[in-house]
Amino acid sequence: MAPIIDTHVHLDEIADPDRAILEAKKAGVTAVVAVGMDLNSNEKVLEFSRRYPGVVYPALGYHPWKVDISGMRATLDFLRNHLDQAVAIGEVGLDYKTAVPREIQEGAFREILELASETGKPLIVHSRLAHEETFQMVRRQGLKKAVFHWYSGPLTILKEILREGYLISATLALRYSPKHREAVGLAPLHRILIETDAPTPYQGEISSPSQVIQTLEELAKLKGLDIEEAAVKTYRNAQTFFGVA
Repeated sequence: MAPIIDTHVHLDEIADPDRAILEAKKAGVTAVVAVGMDLNSNEKVLEFSRRYPGVVYPALGYHPWKVDISGMRATLDFLRNHLDQAVAIGEVGLDYKTAVPREIQEGAFREILELASETGKPLIVHSRLAHEETFQMVRRQGLKKAVFHWYSGPLTILKEILREGYLISATLALRYSPKHREAVGLAPLHRILIETDAPTPYQGEISSPSQVIQTLEELAKLKGLDIEEAAVKTYRNAQTFFGVA
């Protein structure tokens, strides 16, 4: 099997992250991208990357669920001061289902987009119930690299995302989500990353990074491909997107 990267893991939220990494490696997972959501998780992500060099790649973010006026400046300053240690900015974006006021989310996201533009770091985008708004903000900033995480939104917007050269990610929700399957089915393989979003539960089962193999299997079935071919191509996508070896 070709090398495999789980491109989106909340490693700090996993009950036993060291065991999860060991199990992933035993399953054939080469590396994981650990994403941050706030100041505390960003610090932990960097700690994991130092503990597991070449296995845990850090992405520093500010999730819309976590955006708050009192902590915003400290979190954004942390991103600015530590992005040289990260392979990407994420998880960031907009979520119009959460209670955080839209204008506060959008203010934080706007500053993050400017930071992405300045640094050239790829962006890992959350866009629940805000697909059009999130895409337009990313596009207007002129960013070259963005992945729309677990995309399950309108296909009209997906086509615009793909025209701009952006990517989407496939998750274990391919097993049961018609909208996610439809989106991943439409996107060409060279615009897809694979992930688990661990420890997110799928149909009540807590996920782990080792299960990115199952995401790959679902993707291969959906695309009518041999799993090895899907593994090779999605690994190359991750290498190119994150700039890792």
